[in-house]
Amino acid sequence: MANRSVISVHTKPETSKRLDELATLTRRSKSFLANEAIERYLNEEEAFVNSVRQGMADVAEGRVYETDEVRARLNEFVAERSANKSDS
Repeated sequence: MANRSVISVHTKPETSKRLDELATLTRRSKSFLANEAIERYLNEEEAFVNSVRQGMADVAEGRVYETDEVRARLNEFVAERSANKSDS
């Protein structure tokens, strides 16, 4: 068995019941399902934090656009897409 660490989690009774039911339905252990859920959560949160950090670095380096410039670029893009669709 691979190295494992044990943690204890306190949940609402409803959450525990849902985990029990899903474990039964999927024929997986509650530990397996909880570990999968934690892994997914960590991946999503780490990606979010990294995106925020990148955004903050972009701001610090001046890699930003004014709202009016973004609107103008979006309007140009939409106009080009509309023109391309009507050419088809």
